[in-house]
Amino acid sequence: MSLSWIIILLVAITSVGLLMARDWRWLIILLSAQYVTVFILTLQNWPLGMASVKVVTGWMGATILGMTRSGLPDEADDGEIKLPQGRLFHLFAAGIVASIVAAVTPRVDTMMADAGSMVTAGSLLLIGMGLLHLALTDQVLRVALGLMTLLSGFEVLYSAVESSVLVAALLAVINLGLALVGAYLLLASNAKETDAS
Repeated sequence: MSLSWIIILLVAITSVGLLMARDWRWLIILLSAQYVTVFILTLQNWPLGMASVKVVTGWMGATILGMTRSGLPDEADDGEIKLPQGRLFHLFAAGIVASIVAAVTPRVDTMMADAGSMVTAGSLLLIGMGLLHLALTDQVLRVALGLMTLLSGFEVLYSAVESSVLVAALLAVINLGLALVGAYLLLASNAKETDAS
């Protein structure tokens, strides 16, 4: 098995794991591991210093969300309302996303000036899983994780086109902003639930 398939497999494991995990601790661990794969994918087109910004920013965002969530009571996880429930459905939906990604990767790769099938497949998988995550939940932490996953996929795809330091800094600020807004909304929703009871 070549290195590129191992990286794509790691992207799939972390993104599907974010979809399947129930405990917030596992969500933070999987998000941190996902940013390692984002770093490896971005490293294909950017130098080491610029690519390392992705993993450091992702870990900072995961730390912000994890520290905020650790200060909340465990009952804060009960607010999730999903129409389609069950892990089997989530696996089925993730399989559909993976099939679509496998079908469109060659075409998108040629449109992106041959960025590399590993980079294209990994970024499309992250984008698809992020959108799927957003479609299946309304819980604040999971929405923040879905948005960060979606943005990670965009960053990987965009790294094949643009190698500007300013763009890397702007995307890092957006990542940290998403984590901070997610942390604020976690605290605000918990305060609202506390006031209601």
